[in-house]
Amino acid sequence: MCGILAIIGKGKDEQLVKALSKRMSHRGPDESDIHITENGHILSHERLSIIDLHSGKQPIKGTKTAYMVHNGEIYNHQELRDGILKHHTFKTKSDSEVIVHLYEEFGYDFLNKLDGDFAFVVVDGDDFIAGRDPMGVKPLYYGLDERGRVYFASEMKPITDQCKTFSTFPPGHYYTPKTGFVKYYKPEYEDYKKATQELDLSLIRETLTEATRKRLMSDVPIGVLLSGGLDSSLTSSIAARLLAEKGKKLNSFSIGLDADAPDAKAARKVAEFLGTEHHEIHFTIEQGIEILSKLIWHLETYDVTSVRASTPMYFLSKAITDMGIKVVLSGEGADEIFGGYLYFRNAPSTEDFQKETIERVQKLFTADLLRADKSTMAHGLEARVPFLDKKFLDVAMLIKAEEKQPKTYKGIEKYILRKAFDTPETPYLPDEVLWRQKEQFSDGVGYNWIDQLIEYCSSQVSDLQMDQAKERFPYNTPTTKEAYFYRDIFHKYYPQVSAAQTVRKWIPKWQENLDPSGRANAAHVQADTEIAKSNIIV
Repeated sequence: MCGILAIIGKGKDEQLVKALSKRMSHRGPDESDIHITENGHILSHERLSIIDLHSGKQPIKGTKTAYMVHNGEIYNHQELRDGILKHHTFKTKSDSEVIVHLYEEFGYDFLNKLDGDFAFVVVDGDDFIAGRDPMGVKPLYYGLDERGRVYFASEMKPITDQCKTFSTFPPGHYYTPKTGFVKYYKPEYEDYKKATQELDLSLIRETLTEATRKRLMSDVPIGVLLSGGLDSSLTSSIAARLLAEKGKKLNSFSIGLDADAPDAKAARKVAEFLGTEHHEIHFTIEQGIEILSKLIWHLETYDVTSVRASTPMYFLSKAITDMGIKVVLSGEGADEIFGGYLYFRNAPSTEDFQKETIERVQKLFTADLLRADKSTMAHGLEARVPFLDKKFLDVAMLIKAEEKQPKTYKGIEKYILRKAFDTPETPYLPDEVLWRQKEQFSDGVGYNWIDQLIEYCSSQVSDLQMDQAKERFPYNTPTTKEAYFYRDIFHKYYPQVSAAQTVRKWIPKWQENLDPSGRANAAHVQADTEIAKSNIIV
Protein backbone atom coordinates (compact mmCIF):
# COMPACT_ATOMS: atom_id res chain seq x y z
CA MET A 1 0.00 0.00 0.00
CA CYS A 2 2.76 2.49 0.89
CA GLY A 3 6.29 3.24 1.92
CA ILE A 4 6.96 4.62 5.40
CA LEU A 5 10.03 6.27 6.92
CA ALA A 6 10.27 7.40 10.55
CA ILE A 7 13.29 8.98 12.24
CA ILE A 8 13.17 9.27 16.00
CA GLY A 9 15.62 11.92 17.15
CA LYS A 10 16.35 15.56 16.42
CA GLY A 11 18.56 17.25 13.87
CA LYS A 12 17.86 15.46 10.59
CA ASP A 13 17.51 17.79 7.62
CA GLU A 14 13.97 17.82 6.23
CA GLN A 15 15.04 17.98 2.58
CA LEU A 16 17.39 15.04 3.06
CA VAL A 17 14.60 12.98 4.66
CA LYS A 18 12.32 13.80 1.74
CA ALA A 19 15.01 12.55 -0.64
CA LEU A 20 15.52 9.39 1.43
CA SER A 21 11.79 8.71 1.42
CA LYS A 22 11.64 9.20 -2.34
CA ARG A 23 13.90 6.18 -2.73
CA MET A 24 10.67 4.26 -2.08
CA SER A 25 8.40 6.33 -4.31
CA HIS A 26 7.60 3.19 -6.34
CA ARG A 27 5.72 1.91 -3.27
CA GLY A 28 3.49 4.99 -3.15
CA PRO A 29 3.25 6.79 -6.48
CA ASP A 30 -0.03 8.58 -5.67
CA GLU A 31 0.99 10.99 -2.90
CA SER A 32 3.87 11.99 -0.64
CA ASP A 33 3.92 13.84 2.67
CA ILE A 34 6.16 14.52 5.65
CA HIS A 35 5.61 15.78 9.20
CA ILE A 36 8.10 17.00 11.81
CA THR A 37 6.76 16.73 15.34
CA GLU A 38 7.19 19.38 18.03
CA ASN A 39 9.99 17.26 19.47
CA GLY A 40 11.84 17.09 16.15
CA HIS A 41 10.96 13.53 15.11
CA ILE A 42 10.15 12.99 11.42
CA LEU A 43 7.46 10.86 9.79
CA SER A 44 7.37 10.47 6.00
CA HIS A 45 4.94 8.61 3.77
CA GLU A 46 4.77 7.55 0.11
CA ARG A 47 1.15 6.64 -0.56
CA LEU A 48 -0.57 4.12 -2.81
CA SER A 49 -4.25 5.02 -2.42
CA ILE A 50 -6.43 1.95 -1.82
CA ILE A 51 -8.95 2.96 0.87
CA ASP A 52 -10.36 6.51 1.21
CA LEU A 53 -8.74 7.85 -1.93
CA HIS A 54 -9.33 11.53 -1.18
CA SER A 55 -8.82 12.18 2.55
CA GLY A 56 -6.59 9.34 3.75
CA LYS A 57 -3.19 11.03 3.37
CA GLN A 58 -0.57 10.36 6.03
CA PRO A 59 0.92 10.99 8.55
CA ILE A 60 -2.39 10.91 10.46
CA LYS A 61 -2.81 12.70 13.79
CA GLY A 62 -4.96 11.20 16.53
CA THR A 63 -7.32 13.14 18.76
CA LYS A 64 -4.50 14.10 21.13
CA THR A 65 -0.76 14.41 20.43
CA ALA A 66 0.13 11.20 18.59
CA TYR A 67 1.00 10.91 14.89
CA MET A 68 1.15 7.73 12.82
CA VAL A 69 2.39 6.34 9.49
CA HIS A 70 1.23 2.95 8.25
CA ASN A 71 1.83 0.56 5.37
CA GLY A 72 -0.74 -2.15 4.78
CA GLU A 73 -4.43 -2.85 5.24
CA ILE A 74 -6.51 -3.21 8.40
CA TYR A 75 -9.40 -5.45 7.36
CA ASN A 76 -11.41 -5.03 10.55
CA HIS A 77 -11.16 -1.23 10.69
CA GLN A 78 -14.91 -0.69 10.34
CA GLU A 79 -15.62 -3.19 13.11
CA LEU A 80 -13.17 -1.33 15.36
CA ARG A 81 -14.72 2.03 14.50
CA ASP A 82 -18.20 0.73 15.29
CA GLY A 83 -17.09 -1.11 18.41
CA ILE A 84 -14.30 -0.36 20.88
CA LEU A 85 -13.46 2.96 19.17
CA LYS A 86 -17.02 4.22 18.68
CA HIS A 87 -16.51 7.14 21.09
CA HIS A 88 -13.48 8.37 19.10
CA THR A 89 -13.72 11.11 16.48
CA PHE A 90 -12.21 10.10 13.15
CA LYS A 91 -10.86 12.56 10.59
CA THR A 92 -10.75 10.17 7.63
CA LYS A 93 -12.33 6.96 6.35
CA SER A 94 -8.91 5.38 6.01
CA ASP A 95 -8.42 1.94 7.55
CA SER A 96 -5.04 3.17 8.78
CA GLU A 97 -6.47 5.73 11.19
CA VAL A 98 -7.71 3.11 13.66
CA ILE A 99 -4.08 2.41 14.65
CA VAL A 100 -3.45 5.80 16.24
CA HIS A 101 -6.83 5.65 18.03
CA LEU A 102 -6.10 2.17 19.36
CA TYR A 103 -2.82 3.53 20.72
CA GLU A 104 -4.66 6.39 22.43
CA GLU A 105 -7.17 3.95 23.91
CA PHE A 106 -4.93 1.05 24.96
CA GLY A 107 -1.32 2.26 24.99
CA TYR A 108 1.11 -0.32 23.66
CA ASP A 109 -1.16 -3.36 24.08
CA PHE A 110 -3.37 -3.24 21.00
CA LEU A 111 -1.75 -5.11 18.14
CA ASN A 112 -3.71 -8.31 18.70
CA LYS A 113 -6.86 -6.29 18.06
CA LEU A 114 -5.75 -5.64 14.47
CA ASP A 115 -6.77 -8.00 11.70
CA GLY A 116 -4.64 -7.17 8.73
CA ASP A 117 -1.21 -6.82 7.18
CA PHE A 118 0.73 -3.87 8.51
CA ALA A 119 3.90 -2.05 9.43
CA PHE A 120 3.47 1.19 11.36
CA VAL A 121 5.10 3.76 13.62
CA VAL A 122 3.20 5.90 16.14
CA VAL A 123 5.05 8.87 17.69
CA ASP A 124 3.69 10.63 20.78
CA GLY A 125 6.01 13.30 22.17
CA ASP A 126 9.28 11.45 22.73
CA ASP A 127 7.52 8.11 23.10
CA PHE A 128 6.89 5.82 20.15
CA ILE A 129 5.78 2.34 19.13
CA ALA A 130 6.58 0.46 15.93
CA GLY A 131 4.88 -2.79 14.96
CA ARG A 132 4.73 -5.40 12.22
CA ASP A 133 1.97 -7.85 11.29
CA PRO A 134 2.08 -11.45 12.56
CA MET A 135 3.51 -13.07 9.41
CA GLY A 136 5.57 -10.20 8.02
CA VAL A 137 3.41 -9.69 4.93
CA LYS A 138 4.47 -6.04 5.00
CA PRO A 139 8.22 -5.33 5.22
CA LEU A 140 9.85 -3.24 7.91
CA TYR A 141 13.49 -2.44 8.77
CA TYR A 142 15.00 -0.59 11.72
CA GLY A 143 18.39 0.99 12.29
CA LEU A 144 20.52 3.27 14.44
CA ASP A 145 22.74 6.10 13.23
CA GLU A 146 25.96 7.49 14.73
CA ARG A 147 24.01 10.06 16.80
CA GLY A 148 21.66 7.48 18.31
CA ARG A 149 18.66 8.33 16.15
CA VAL A 150 16.32 5.38 15.50
CA TYR A 151 15.07 4.71 11.96
CA PHE A 152 12.14 2.64 10.69
CA ALA A 153 11.51 2.11 6.98
CA SER A 154 9.52 -0.13 4.64
CA GLU A 155 12.67 -0.91 2.66
CA MET A 156 16.42 -0.79 3.29
CA LYS A 157 17.01 1.86 0.61
CA PRO A 158 16.38 4.95 2.77
CA ILE A 159 18.52 3.82 5.71
CA THR A 160 21.51 1.82 4.48
CA ASP A 161 23.78 4.85 4.10
CA GLN A 162 22.32 6.64 7.13
CA CYS A 163 22.59 3.96 9.82
CA LYS A 164 25.70 2.38 11.27
CA THR A 165 23.68 -0.80 11.92
CA PHE A 166 20.27 -1.96 10.73
CA SER A 167 18.22 -5.12 10.58
CA THR A 168 14.87 -6.66 9.68
CA PHE A 169 12.07 -5.87 12.11
CA PRO A 170 10.74 -9.24 13.33
CA PRO A 171 7.14 -10.14 12.38
CA GLY A 172 4.62 -10.50 15.18
CA HIS A 173 6.47 -8.01 17.38
CA TYR A 174 6.22 -4.41 18.46
CA TYR A 175 9.00 -2.17 19.75
CA THR A 176 8.96 0.73 22.21
CA PRO A 177 11.88 2.51 23.93
CA LYS A 178 10.49 1.36 27.30
CA THR A 179 9.92 -2.33 26.50
CA GLY A 180 12.29 -3.13 23.65
CA PHE A 181 10.95 -5.83 21.32
CA VAL A 182 7.79 -7.58 22.52
CA LYS A 183 6.37 -10.66 20.82
CA TYR A 184 2.60 -10.12 20.73
CA TYR A 185 1.68 -12.89 18.27
CA LYS A 186 1.86 -16.22 20.10
CA PRO A 187 -0.28 -18.75 18.22
CA GLU A 188 -0.81 -22.23 19.59
CA TYR A 189 0.44 -23.81 16.39
CA GLU A 190 4.04 -22.72 17.09
CA ASP A 191 4.17 -25.72 19.42
CA TYR A 192 4.18 -28.74 17.10
CA LYS A 193 2.60 -30.89 19.80
CA LYS A 194 -0.59 -28.79 19.63
CA ALA A 195 -1.44 -30.08 16.14
CA THR A 196 -4.15 -32.43 17.41
CA GLN A 197 -7.33 -31.18 15.72
CA GLU A 198 -9.50 -33.53 13.70
CA LEU A 199 -9.88 -32.71 10.03
CA ASP A 200 -12.92 -30.55 9.22
CA LEU A 201 -13.04 -29.90 5.48
CA SER A 202 -16.01 -27.55 5.71
CA LEU A 203 -14.17 -25.41 8.26
CA ILE A 204 -11.15 -25.21 5.95
CA ARG A 205 -13.42 -24.07 3.14
CA GLU A 206 -15.31 -21.55 5.28
CA THR A 207 -12.27 -19.89 6.86
CA LEU A 208 -10.37 -19.58 3.56
CA THR A 209 -13.46 -18.13 1.91
CA GLU A 210 -13.81 -15.55 4.67
CA ALA A 211 -10.07 -14.76 4.48
CA THR A 212 -10.51 -14.05 0.78
CA ARG A 213 -13.68 -12.03 1.29
CA LYS A 214 -12.05 -9.56 3.67
CA ARG A 215 -9.13 -9.10 1.25
CA LEU A 216 -11.51 -7.85 -1.41
CA MET A 217 -11.88 -4.68 0.67
CA SER A 218 -10.89 -1.85 -1.67
CA ASP A 219 -11.95 1.43 -3.25
CA VAL A 220 -10.01 0.52 -6.41
CA PRO A 221 -10.17 -2.44 -8.86
CA ILE A 222 -8.81 -5.82 -7.68
CA GLY A 223 -7.31 -8.68 -9.69
CA VAL A 224 -5.73 -12.04 -8.95
CA LEU A 225 -2.36 -13.59 -9.81
CA LEU A 226 -3.26 -16.87 -11.51
CA SER A 227 -0.43 -19.31 -12.18
CA GLY A 228 -2.69 -22.29 -12.74
CA GLY A 229 -1.35 -24.04 -9.64
CA LEU A 230 -3.65 -25.14 -6.85
CA ASP A 231 -3.05 -22.18 -4.52
CA SER A 232 -3.62 -19.31 -6.94
CA SER A 233 -6.41 -21.20 -8.71
CA LEU A 234 -8.36 -21.71 -5.48
CA THR A 235 -7.84 -18.08 -4.53
CA SER A 236 -9.14 -17.09 -7.98
CA SER A 237 -12.12 -19.42 -7.74
CA ILE A 238 -13.20 -18.12 -4.33
CA ALA A 239 -12.70 -14.49 -5.34
CA ALA A 240 -14.60 -14.98 -8.60
CA ARG A 241 -17.57 -16.43 -6.68
CA LEU A 242 -17.56 -13.62 -4.13
CA LEU A 243 -17.36 -10.91 -6.78
CA ALA A 244 -20.10 -12.59 -8.82
CA GLU A 245 -22.41 -12.15 -5.82
CA LYS A 246 -21.97 -8.41 -6.34
CA GLY A 247 -22.36 -8.61 -10.10
CA LYS A 248 -18.64 -8.08 -10.72
CA LYS A 249 -16.16 -10.00 -12.87
CA LEU A 250 -12.67 -10.93 -11.72
CA ASN A 251 -9.56 -9.93 -13.67
CA SER A 252 -6.95 -12.70 -13.66
CA PHE A 253 -3.32 -12.43 -14.74
CA SER A 254 -0.70 -15.04 -15.66
CA ILE A 255 2.81 -15.00 -17.11
CA GLY A 256 5.08 -17.35 -18.99
CA LEU A 257 7.90 -17.41 -21.50
CA ASP A 258 5.28 -18.24 -24.13
CA ALA A 259 1.78 -19.64 -24.50
CA ASP A 260 3.06 -23.21 -23.99
CA ALA A 261 4.58 -22.59 -20.54
CA PRO A 262 3.17 -25.02 -17.93
CA ASP A 263 1.59 -22.26 -15.85
CA ALA A 264 0.20 -20.39 -18.85
CA LYS A 265 -1.64 -23.43 -20.16
CA ALA A 266 -3.06 -24.32 -16.74
CA ALA A 267 -4.06 -20.70 -16.02
CA ARG A 268 -6.03 -20.52 -19.28
CA LYS A 269 -8.00 -23.61 -18.27
CA VAL A 270 -8.81 -22.12 -14.88
CA ALA A 271 -9.77 -18.73 -16.33
CA GLU A 272 -12.08 -20.34 -18.87
CA PHE A 273 -13.65 -22.52 -16.18
CA LEU A 274 -14.21 -19.55 -13.83
CA GLY A 275 -15.17 -17.06 -16.52
CA THR A 276 -12.60 -14.46 -15.48
CA GLU A 277 -11.38 -11.60 -17.62
CA HIS A 278 -8.02 -13.21 -18.29
CA HIS A 279 -4.76 -11.52 -19.30
CA GLU A 280 -1.69 -13.52 -20.30
CA ILE A 281 1.73 -11.84 -20.31
CA HIS A 282 4.90 -13.18 -21.94
CA PHE A 283 8.53 -12.25 -21.38
CA THR A 284 11.80 -13.40 -22.92
CA ILE A 285 14.83 -14.81 -21.17
CA GLU A 286 16.85 -11.91 -22.59
CA GLN A 287 14.44 -9.42 -21.01
CA GLY A 288 14.68 -11.25 -17.69
CA ILE A 289 18.47 -11.15 -17.70
CA GLU A 290 18.46 -7.49 -18.70
CA ILE A 291 16.51 -6.36 -15.61
CA LEU A 292 18.36 -8.48 -13.00
CA SER A 293 20.34 -5.55 -11.62
CA LYS A 294 17.30 -3.31 -11.22
CA LEU A 295 15.31 -6.23 -9.82
CA ILE A 296 17.84 -7.00 -7.09
CA TRP A 297 17.87 -3.30 -6.15
CA HIS A 298 14.11 -3.55 -5.64
CA LEU A 299 14.16 -6.94 -3.89
CA GLU A 300 17.00 -6.18 -1.48
CA THR A 301 18.02 -9.83 -1.46
CA TYR A 302 20.49 -12.13 -3.18
CA ASP A 303 18.58 -15.33 -2.38
CA VAL A 304 18.62 -17.45 -5.53
CA THR A 305 15.04 -18.70 -5.55
CA SER A 306 13.71 -15.23 -4.74
CA VAL A 307 15.52 -13.71 -7.72
CA ARG A 308 14.45 -16.51 -10.07
CA ALA A 309 10.77 -16.22 -9.13
CA SER A 310 10.66 -12.43 -8.81
CA THR A 311 11.71 -11.80 -12.40
CA PRO A 312 8.45 -12.98 -14.02
CA MET A 313 6.47 -11.46 -11.15
CA TYR A 314 8.16 -8.11 -11.80
CA PHE A 315 7.09 -8.12 -15.47
CA LEU A 316 3.59 -9.28 -14.59
CA SER A 317 3.18 -6.55 -11.96
CA LYS A 318 4.08 -3.83 -14.44
CA ALA A 319 1.56 -5.13 -16.95
CA ILE A 320 -1.14 -5.21 -14.26
CA THR A 321 -0.59 -1.63 -13.09
CA ASP A 322 -0.48 -0.48 -16.71
CA MET A 323 -4.05 -1.82 -16.94
CA GLY A 324 -5.13 0.31 -13.95
CA ILE A 325 -5.25 -2.46 -11.31
CA LYS A 326 -3.73 -1.55 -7.92
CA VAL A 327 -4.48 -4.66 -5.82
CA VAL A 328 -4.10 -8.40 -6.51
CA LEU A 329 -4.72 -11.54 -4.50
CA SER A 330 -1.91 -14.10 -4.42
CA GLY A 331 -1.51 -17.68 -3.21
CA GLU A 332 1.58 -17.44 -0.99
CA GLY A 333 1.60 -19.57 2.15
CA ALA A 334 -0.31 -22.69 1.13
CA ASP A 335 2.81 -24.76 0.39
CA GLU A 336 4.25 -23.97 3.81
CA ILE A 337 1.00 -24.63 5.69
CA PHE A 338 0.15 -27.92 3.98
CA GLY A 339 3.60 -29.26 3.11
CA GLY A 340 3.18 -28.60 -0.59
CA TYR A 341 6.80 -28.57 -1.70
CA LEU A 342 7.92 -31.86 -3.21
CA TYR A 343 10.64 -32.38 -0.60
CA PHE A 344 8.01 -32.71 2.13
CA ARG A 345 7.19 -36.23 0.92
CA ASN A 346 10.67 -37.26 2.13
CA ALA A 347 10.11 -36.13 5.73
CA PRO A 348 11.58 -38.81 8.00
CA SER A 349 8.69 -38.63 10.49
CA THR A 350 5.34 -36.99 11.14
CA GLU A 351 6.97 -34.89 13.84
CA ASP A 352 9.64 -33.65 11.41
CA PHE A 353 6.94 -32.88 8.86
CA GLN A 354 4.96 -30.75 11.33
CA LYS A 355 8.06 -28.92 12.61
CA GLU A 356 9.05 -28.08 9.04
CA THR A 357 5.62 -26.62 8.23
CA ILE A 358 5.90 -24.39 11.31
CA GLU A 359 9.41 -23.25 10.47
CA ARG A 360 8.53 -22.55 6.85
CA VAL A 361 5.50 -20.46 7.88
CA GLN A 362 7.58 -18.53 10.41
CA LYS A 363 10.26 -17.76 7.81
CA LEU A 364 7.96 -16.80 4.96
CA PHE A 365 8.88 -13.15 5.49
CA THR A 366 12.47 -13.89 4.41
CA ALA A 367 11.53 -15.40 1.05
CA ASP A 368 8.10 -15.68 -0.59
CA LEU A 369 6.54 -12.74 1.24
CA LEU A 370 9.55 -10.55 0.53
CA ARG A 371 9.30 -11.51 -3.14
CA ALA A 372 5.53 -11.02 -3.28
CA ASP A 373 5.75 -7.56 -1.72
CA LYS A 374 8.79 -6.07 -3.38
CA SER A 375 8.37 -7.41 -6.91
CA THR A 376 4.79 -6.09 -6.98
CA MET A 377 5.40 -2.84 -5.10
CA ALA A 378 8.22 -2.08 -7.52
CA HIS A 379 5.34 -0.99 -9.74
CA GLY A 380 2.95 0.29 -7.08
CA LEU A 381 0.91 -2.92 -6.92
CA GLU A 382 -0.29 -4.37 -3.61
CA ALA A 383 -0.41 -8.18 -3.17
CA ARG A 384 -2.75 -9.69 -0.56
CA VAL A 385 -2.39 -13.24 0.72
CA PRO A 386 -5.57 -14.97 2.02
CA PHE A 387 -3.77 -18.18 3.06
CA LEU A 388 -1.92 -16.25 5.79
CA ASP A 389 -5.07 -14.99 7.48
CA LYS A 390 -4.77 -15.50 11.26
CA LYS A 391 -8.06 -17.39 11.63
CA PHE A 392 -7.28 -19.66 8.70
CA LEU A 393 -3.83 -20.39 10.13
CA ASP A 394 -5.36 -21.28 13.49
CA VAL A 395 -7.49 -23.90 11.75
CA ALA A 396 -5.06 -25.25 9.15
CA MET A 397 -1.90 -25.39 11.28
CA LEU A 398 -3.52 -27.27 14.17
CA ILE A 399 -4.82 -30.17 12.07
CA LYS A 400 -3.14 -33.47 12.89
CA ALA A 401 0.06 -33.76 10.90
CA GLU A 402 -0.90 -37.32 9.93
CA GLU A 403 -3.73 -35.85 7.87
CA LYS A 404 -1.34 -33.58 5.93
CA GLN A 405 1.68 -35.79 5.42
CA PRO A 406 1.94 -36.63 1.72
CA LYS A 407 2.92 -40.29 2.09
CA THR A 408 -0.45 -40.97 3.69
CA TYR A 409 -2.01 -40.17 0.31
CA LYS A 410 0.58 -41.68 -2.04
CA GLY A 411 2.58 -38.50 -2.40
CA ILE A 412 -0.27 -36.10 -3.20
CA GLU A 413 0.78 -32.79 -1.72
CA LYS A 414 -1.82 -30.54 -0.06
CA TYR A 415 -4.36 -33.37 -0.10
CA ILE A 416 -6.46 -31.64 2.58
CA LEU A 417 -6.79 -28.44 0.58
CA ARG A 418 -7.76 -30.37 -2.52
CA LYS A 419 -10.38 -32.44 -0.69
CA ALA A 420 -11.87 -29.36 0.96
CA PHE A 421 -12.63 -27.82 -2.43
CA ASP A 422 -13.38 -31.00 -4.39
CA THR A 423 -17.13 -30.38 -4.37
CA PRO A 424 -18.97 -32.18 -7.23
CA GLU A 425 -22.17 -30.19 -6.69
CA THR A 426 -20.56 -26.80 -7.29
CA PRO A 427 -16.99 -27.53 -8.41
CA TYR A 428 -14.39 -24.90 -7.64
CA LEU A 429 -11.89 -26.05 -10.28
CA PRO A 430 -11.56 -28.59 -13.09
CA ASP A 431 -10.11 -31.89 -11.87
CA GLU A 432 -6.92 -31.68 -13.93
CA VAL A 433 -6.06 -28.38 -12.23
CA LEU A 434 -7.29 -29.27 -8.76
CA TRP A 435 -5.02 -32.33 -8.74
CA ARG A 436 -2.13 -30.84 -10.70
CA GLN A 437 1.35 -31.60 -9.33
CA LYS A 438 3.13 -28.80 -7.50
CA GLU A 439 5.02 -26.54 -9.91
CA GLN A 440 7.17 -23.84 -8.37
CA PHE A 441 6.57 -20.42 -9.93
CA SER A 442 10.08 -20.00 -11.32
CA ASP A 443 9.70 -23.40 -13.05
CA GLY A 444 6.12 -22.95 -14.19
CA VAL A 445 6.83 -19.90 -16.35
CA GLY A 446 8.92 -22.19 -18.57
CA TYR A 447 11.70 -24.63 -17.71
CA ASN A 448 14.17 -22.80 -19.98
CA TRP A 449 14.04 -19.78 -17.66
CA ILE A 450 16.07 -21.36 -14.86
CA ASP A 451 18.23 -23.47 -17.16
CA GLN A 452 19.39 -20.51 -19.25
CA LEU A 453 19.63 -18.23 -16.23
CA ILE A 454 22.09 -20.62 -14.61
CA GLU A 455 24.03 -20.83 -17.87
CA TYR A 456 24.17 -17.03 -18.25
CA CYS A 457 25.30 -16.41 -14.66
CA SER A 458 27.98 -19.09 -15.00
CA SER A 459 29.35 -17.29 -18.06
CA GLN A 460 29.65 -14.05 -16.08
CA VAL A 461 31.61 -15.42 -13.11
CA SER A 462 35.11 -16.83 -13.43
CA ASP A 463 36.58 -19.82 -11.62
CA LEU A 464 39.03 -17.43 -9.95
CA GLN A 465 36.16 -15.35 -8.56
CA MET A 466 34.62 -18.51 -7.11
CA ASP A 467 37.94 -19.49 -5.57
CA GLN A 468 38.09 -16.08 -3.87
CA ALA A 469 34.40 -15.94 -2.96
CA LYS A 470 34.93 -16.59 0.75
CA GLU A 471 37.50 -13.82 0.95
CA ARG A 472 35.20 -11.31 -0.74
CA PHE A 473 31.95 -12.46 0.90
CA PRO A 474 32.88 -14.04 4.24
CA TYR A 475 29.27 -13.89 5.42
CA ASN A 476 26.90 -16.31 3.65
CA THR A 477 29.51 -17.12 1.01
CA PRO A 478 27.99 -18.01 -2.38
CA THR A 479 28.80 -21.54 -3.54
CA THR A 480 27.55 -21.45 -7.13
CA LYS A 481 28.26 -19.01 -9.93
CA GLU A 482 24.57 -18.07 -10.12
CA ALA A 483 24.56 -17.22 -6.41
CA TYR A 484 27.82 -15.27 -6.79
CA PHE A 485 26.39 -13.24 -9.68
CA TYR A 486 23.36 -12.15 -7.62
CA ARG A 487 25.49 -11.44 -4.57
CA ASP A 488 27.82 -9.26 -6.63
CA ILE A 489 24.88 -7.12 -7.81
CA PHE A 490 23.45 -6.91 -4.30
CA HIS A 491 26.82 -5.82 -2.91
CA LYS A 492 26.99 -2.98 -5.43
CA TYR A 493 23.79 -1.47 -4.00
CA TYR A 494 24.01 -2.69 -0.41
CA PRO A 495 27.68 -3.19 0.57
CA GLN A 496 27.08 -3.07 4.33
CA VAL A 497 27.48 -6.25 6.39
CA SER A 498 24.16 -5.39 8.04
CA ALA A 499 22.51 -5.57 4.62
CA ALA A 500 23.96 -8.99 3.82
CA GLN A 501 22.79 -10.24 7.20
CA THR A 502 19.13 -9.44 6.44
CA VAL A 503 19.09 -12.17 3.75
CA ARG A 504 18.15 -15.77 4.51
CA LYS A 505 18.77 -18.56 2.02
CA TRP A 506 16.02 -21.00 1.07
CA ILE A 507 17.22 -24.60 0.81
CA PRO A 508 14.87 -27.63 0.58
CA LYS A 509 15.38 -30.41 3.12
CA TRP A 510 15.43 -34.18 2.73
CA GLN A 511 16.67 -34.37 -0.85
CA GLU A 512 20.11 -34.97 -2.35
CA ASN A 513 20.01 -32.01 -4.75
CA LEU A 514 19.75 -28.80 -2.76
CA ASP A 515 18.90 -26.47 -5.62
CA PRO A 516 15.57 -24.73 -4.80
CA SER A 517 14.01 -25.56 -8.18
CA GLY A 518 11.11 -28.03 -7.90
CA ARG A 519 12.66 -29.98 -10.77
CA ALA A 520 15.65 -30.72 -8.55
CA ASN A 521 13.41 -33.16 -6.67
CA ALA A 522 13.36 -36.65 -8.15
CA ALA A 523 9.57 -36.80 -7.65
CA HIS A 524 8.92 -34.06 -10.23
CA VAL A 525 7.27 -35.40 -13.39
CA GLN A 526 9.99 -33.68 -15.43
CA ALA A 527 12.76 -33.93 -12.89
CA ASP A 528 16.16 -32.51 -13.76
CA THR A 529 18.24 -33.61 -10.83
CA GLU A 530 21.43 -32.36 -12.44
CA ILE A 531 20.47 -28.72 -11.74
CA ALA A 532 23.40 -27.32 -9.74
CA LYS A 533 23.69 -30.83 -8.28
CA SER A 534 27.07 -30.53 -6.63
CA ASN A 535 26.48 -27.21 -4.94
CA ILE A 536 24.36 -25.74 -2.20
CA ILE A 537 22.56 -22.60 -3.38
CA VAL A 538 22.90 -19.63 -1.05
